[in-house]
Amino acid sequence: MSGKPGIVLFAHGSRDPRWAEPFERLRDKLRAQRPDADVSLAFLELMTPNLGDAIAGLVRQGSETITVVPVFLGQGGHVRRDLPALADACRAAWPGVKIRVSAAIGEDDAVLHALATYCANELDRT
Repeated sequence: MSGKPGIVLFAHGSRDPRWAEPFERLRDKLRAQRPDADVSLAFLELMTPNLGDAIAGLVRQGSETITVVPVFLGQGGHVRRDLPALADACRAAWPGVKIRVSAAIGEDDAVLHALATYCANELDRT
């Protein structure tokens, strides 16, 4: 068992496999920043792994605490309804594992600031 904390970047999913590329880059950047954590991706639909499989993989690697980060800009229906139900099912499947769900990344001021900066910089490219 690694004993490392786990983190799951949870995104919607798409039929187009290229859609996952920025999420894979985010995962890789996070792994580089936090070598002390095991990092995984999970998708709500249309792509694999799903949340249950991603959490099971982290548990098999030895994670006893897992944080799920919704990579969504807002707290829409998937984040408000679907994700809590999925997280509860994972908690039931792994009662000895602490599973915490953070707010959607778009709710964080630092993320919004980075997005606003990007958009402002786009004005200079016209």
